[in-house]
Amino acid sequence: MWFQSVNVLDLALKGILVGVIASGLMGPVGVLCIQRTLKKGRWYGFATGIGAAVSDIIYAMITGFGMSFVMDIITNERNLFYLKLVGSGMLFLFGIYSYRSNPSKNMRPVGRSNGTLVHNGVTAFLVTFSNPLIIFLFMALFAQFAFVVPNHPFEQCVGYLSILVGALLWWFGLTYLINKVRNRFDSRGLLLINRIIGIVVILASVVVLIGTVTNIYSLDY
Repeated sequence: MWFQSVNVLDLALKGILVGVIASGLMGPVGVLCIQRTLKKGRWYGFATGIGAAVSDIIYAMITGFGMSFVMDIITNERNLFYLKLVGSGMLFLFGIYSYRSNPSKNMRPVGRSNGTLVHNGVTAFLVTFSNPLIIFLFMALFAQFAFVVPNHPFEQCVGYLSILVGALLWWFGLTYLINKVRNRFDSRGLLLINRIIGIVVILASVVVLIGTVTNIYSLDY
């Protein structure tokens, strides 16, 4: 079957990319992370990101276990092509939604008390976990990158850990950037970040779609 040979390094890189994309699409928790970074400090923002990353990995595992049943019935490249086609379409729509949305509408007053880092992480976890729509994003990402590989437990663990690493890298980089430009950052900056992320996701979905179509045609000749 097509998934018998698994490149662990390739899987890890895909996992990091999945983690970055899933975290990068700006939602309420992304706005919350930026707000806390600006109001409380970088590490409070990063703690918020950690809470979101933990929630994401739980949803990633739930999605992965469900997708494994789908991957079990895919026995050739053509069936995989159709799955990737659906994943590209869903990812493209997520990119459009991200570009057109205005995350500043999700901004809420941040409490005067900083609270503990753990408290900031837990509240971010609850905000992210209360949005089960993230499952559809992971479905699109897993389908596009053929991420779920049945009957390879070690590789699966590497993949899920890579998603967590990718998510943490995103939140670490975002809080670092926001902290550096805190005196010049406003709602327009938030909108700009959101649109850049949307454009990147749209372009990535198109590029991968072209690669998928090219690959399936090469199999026919």
